[in-house]
Amino acid sequence: MKYHGRDDIGFFLGKQFGLELKKVNAYQEITAIIPVPLHPKRLKERGYNQAEVIAKGLAEAMKIPVVNDVLLRNRYTQTQTKKSRIERIQNISGAFSIHNPEKIANGHILLVDDVITTGSTLETCTQAIIDNVNVKVSIATLAYASNF
Repeated sequence: MKYHGRDDIGFFLGKQFGLELKKVNAYQEITAIIPVPLHPKRLKERGYNQAEVIAKGLAEAMKIPVVNDVLLRNRYTQTQTKKSRIERIQNISGAFSIHNPEKIANGHILLVDDVITTGSTLETCTQAIIDNVNVKVSIATLAYASNF
C-alpha cells in the first residue's frame, strides 16, 4: 500500500477499521480525525499520504471529519525505516507544529498513522497537540511492527 501507490487498500482497510471502532464506547466521543502529516517534499515523492487515506476511510465509516490543517509537518526528516528508537526520536523531534488549534479545542481527536513501530512519531505528534490545545488524543494504526 505505502510504497506501491495502493491508496485503495488504505481506504478500504480504514473503512473496515472504522466500522469496528464505531462499536467501541471509547471511540463514540471522537470529534475529529487527524492523519499524521507528510512533509510536502515526501508527499510529492510518494504521491499520497497513506495515513490520510486510512483516515478518510475511518471518517467515512465513523461519520467524523478529517482535519488536515491543524497538525503540520514543518521539517523534512529522513525515513524512520531501520532507525533505532533513540534515532527515531532524534530524527522526528521538532518536526510538527500546530495551526488553527480552535478547530479541535476541547474535543477528542483520533490521531491516525499506518503503522506503529516504536511509537516515536505518534508520541511526538501527540505532544505537539497537547502542548498547544486542550484536547483528548486517541491513536489508531492499521499495524504494528512486532520485531523492532
